[in-house]
Amino acid sequence: MRTTITLDDDVAAAIERLRKTKHQSLKDVINDALRVGLKHAASPPGKRPVVSTRSVDLGRCLLDGVDDIAEVLAVAESESFK
Repeated sequence: MRTTITLDDDVAAAIERLRKTKHQSLKDVINDALRVGLKHAASPPGKRPVVSTRSVDLGRCLLDGVDDIAEVLAVAESESFK
């Protein structure tokens, strides 16, 4: 099948680099990439690993609230403030 496609600049550059390193034609590189991509897109998504985060005690809050950004920054930068 013959068709015309428009490639983004980054995709065209990646294909050209791959074509030069594999010493293959443009047609072969694009067909191989499409086969791999279509196979991946058609397969069901794999299970995601279970991730857990340990909680830690950070102590009491040094501020009454975090509504005053200037105050929060002053505390974070160890400046004296009102």
